[in-house]
Amino acid sequence: MITPCKTKELNGKTYRCFFELTLQIMGGKWKPIILYHLATEGVMRFSDLRRSIGGVTERMLARQLRELEADAVIHREVYREVPPRVEYSLTKLGDGLVPILRELRDWGAAYEQSMGGAELYVGEGYEPSQEQECGKAKSA
Repeated sequence: MITPCKTKELNGKTYRCFFELTLQIMGGKWKPIILYHLATEGVMRFSDLRRSIGGVTERMLARQLRELEADAVIHREVYREVPPRVEYSLTKLGDGLVPILRELRDWGAAYEQSMGGAELYVGEGYEPSQEQECGKAKSA
């Protein structure tokens, strides 16, 4: 007979194992994509994130960013200027997710290759090249 895991609660999140906690923090449709873009670019403004993530509404992006900030995975820096400027970046905890994000990206590339989809879209603008890996910001 399998014994169910005991339940824990941390910062309003109820979970039975560390895997479940991790998925609650970084899981969902938009959070991994937000984290991947921040890992790739380093620092991004809200409007840059919105443009780079197709299909996300402003409301959903703002909500996901608030949740990631509350979980201490991203840092939100507000610059008191006119017009106000807000930038987002990964925290030290968020940086710990970069290897996971890189593995997820690599698995997706391998899956695409094995399913014969590698030639579906070829050209610049699809994804950063291999030289510009996730977790390494562009040099200006």
